[in-house]
Amino acid sequence: MAMNDAGEQLAALQQPYTHSHPAGSSQSEGAHEQDPVQWWHILTGLLKQLADQLAGSATLGQIKAISVTSTSGTVIPMDRFNEPLHPALMYNDSRSSVEAIACSEASAQDPTSPSVSFHSSYGLPKILWFMRRYPDAASRIGRWCHAGDYILGKLSGVWGVTDYTNALKTGYDLQEERWPAYITGRLSVPSAWLPEVAAPGTFLGPLPAFVAACTGMPEGTPVMLGMTDGCASQVASGAAAPGDWSTTIGTTLVVKGVTRARVLDPLERLYNHKHPQGFWMPGGASNTGAAWITRDYAGYDLDALDSAVARMIPTPWLSYPLMQTGERFPFLCANARGFDPTEVSAESLYAARMEGVAFMERMSYDMIEQLSGEAPARIFTAGGASRSASWLQIRSDVLQKPIVKMKYADGAVGAAIIAASMSAFGGLIEAAGQLALPEKTVEPGSNSGPYNEKYQRFTAELAVLGYLSQEGRGNL
Repeated sequence: MAMNDAGEQLAALQQPYTHSHPAGSSQSEGAHEQDPVQWWHILTGLLKQLADQLAGSATLGQIKAISVTSTSGTVIPMDRFNEPLHPALMYNDSRSSVEAIACSEASAQDPTSPSVSFHSSYGLPKILWFMRRYPDAASRIGRWCHAGDYILGKLSGVWGVTDYTNALKTGYDLQEERWPAYITGRLSVPSAWLPEVAAPGTFLGPLPAFVAACTGMPEGTPVMLGMTDGCASQVASGAAAPGDWSTTIGTTLVVKGVTRARVLDPLERLYNHKHPQGFWMPGGASNTGAAWITRDYAGYDLDALDSAVARMIPTPWLSYPLMQTGERFPFLCANARGFDPTEVSAESLYAARMEGVAFMERMSYDMIEQLSGEAPARIFTAGGASRSASWLQIRSDVLQKPIVKMKYADGAVGAAIIAASMSAFGGLIEAAGQLALPEKTVEPGSNSGPYNEKYQRFTAELAVLGYLSQEGRGNL
């Protein structure tokens, strides 16, 4: 995706990754692997097409910088020649659950760094799992890369550097800006495997001639460190300055903000990324979101459903559209299960589920306000759900706050803003203020009162089911 310095999108291309089981990958239960070499092959093809489009509009030579966003927690073992030794272990590869416990215990026993509750979605447990599962291959490792690091390394020829947001789930201590001692000590991870860490937007290196030849990008283009996809989507939503908060509703509900101090949560429902300008970016992700639309409404006319919803809200029904067992944000409950009204039409269920997600969003902001003392005046939004006018209105009414929808709000836009932040602007806040373009603001309407009452019914139902125990509820 290419964007100009007024925030307008000049060109955008995408291609799905379809190689679900690359050569050398495991097909065992819980395994999710992809081929980084194939990523690069796809990307070079897309960049060539993008270069052709920009050349046609005489803007190719005006590219000021390039950056990358990628999934958090995906890691790749690299040899000493910066080639992958094994397919990438994806963020949703769950085989390292035992190692996650070992990482958490090692962290808890280290008095020199903050305790971290690791999960199998984190990078560090995957590294430990690989060491134990493939000791021969591990002996040939030169370094580990996050997914974005790999692409940036291929673009710049500079290896062994990552950014704050990718380093977090590999165990990096963002407060002290160092790798904790327990990683190389108790866990025996060689220090040579760990990258240097710098702020997103930091200049990594110029794009070399041989990369220019295979991508069509201008030689010498500055390559800048990027961000994880969740943080890049936050930036794209416009939430880049202290006091800003954003909600992204895609497969899951993700809430992120910018604060001057870390938001400390003893239950670790929230974690804190570090802002490139020294602030903090606390956030959390629910297991609830919009996955139910893909699962249950494939083939439906979503525009027609949206129009039907507008005529029937607020509904009399309660729904908690959790598609799996267990919730992690804004409350912790390992045995939480979703619930829906029975004997209602597809349109009515669609509306009730939209309301349920909005109630979870409000619970999230209520919890954050209790922990931080901050109440956002408005909410920026991104993700597929932001395309629904009815859902935007429901959310504004439930939250009793204005919701600001941006014109362009996917992760690629965030990566472009990061690329521009230190190459064309004086930092991320200035870049986002210029490049993240508001499309519309939705104000709370006459349904705010009825929805406030219904929200109380919703939280009461969760409490009756035992999902909001005092430990997991966080005094909501």
